[in-house]
Amino acid sequence: MDFGSVRIGKAYVSFHLMPLYMCEPLIAKIPEALTKRMQGKTCFNFKEVPDPVQLRELKILTEECRKAWQERNWL
Repeated sequence: MDFGSVRIGKAYVSFHLMPLYMCEPLIAKIPEALTKRMQGKTCFNFKEVPDPVQLRELKILTEECRKAWQERNWL
């Protein structure tokens, strides 16, 4: 089972965070700074280097996802 991944494309870099798809309550924890970057339910696209706020929020969201999976013994 994939937890997350990074994909480098021609026009943007994608950060996929699979716990968002599998643990519905995590969707409510997506900060406003990242919602404009969302593509689908689990993917965040960046055409340029994310600003410090977005990077911090992405780190916090990733940690929340890790905790959710750890509680389910999926990690």
